[in-house]
Amino acid sequence: MRVAIAGAGAVGRSVAQELLDNGHTVLLIDKQATSIRSDVVPDAQWLLADACEFSSLTEAQLQTCDVMIAATGDDKANLVISLLAKTEFTVPRTVARVNHPSNEWLFDESWGVDVAVSTPRLMSALVEEAVTVGDLVRLFTFRHNSTNLVELTMPEDSPFVGQRVGDVPWPLDVVLVAILRDQGINTPEADRSLEAGDELLFVCPESAEHAIGELLAPKG
Repeated sequence: MRVAIAGAGAVGRSVAQELLDNGHTVLLIDKQATSIRSDVVPDAQWLLADACEFSSLTEAQLQTCDVMIAATGDDKANLVISLLAKTEFTVPRTVARVNHPSNEWLFDESWGVDVAVSTPRLMSALVEEAVTVGDLVRLFTFRHNSTNLVELTMPEDSPFVGQRVGDVPWPLDVVLVAILRDQGINTPEADRSLEAGDELLFVCPESAEHAIGELLAPKG
């Protein structure tokens, strides 16, 4: 897979190295000469250019990329980059970094963004997930189809503690994707039992979130 990353700062370089370690081809683009540090990520391709410019993305042969990651520290630039990648170069998947939470509402398909990554929101969700039992926590939003990745930690008084996954009357359009238990990941097989303290990960539409909480952790 060929991935282009706009923004070669600490975030962009870290993502690039992770992708390279997983066997992908990575192109890092930055308009600041001081950010071109090929010695730090030697296996990446590098381009000194402004990713907001059509000519720069043409030079990068963006049409050959499978993913465009807009990881600059400027939300306006990340939106422009995503829009150009999607509409002018038909990149199949775009991922954009949200620097300021107040701008998060802009990062949707109208600006060519398939996945928006908001660091403040993600950190907040992880804090909630760490301290909250029995409450549903939204971890991630798949903006392309308006579904969410959510987590719920089974409370001890849940009516389904000790019950089989296959015996739970899951709400419509709710998919249990993993059970985290004892620092391990368990597949949600029908015969697997649910235990107090299990962290359950679901993919579901926002409209079904309340039903999950009412099912597994009713407030009485």
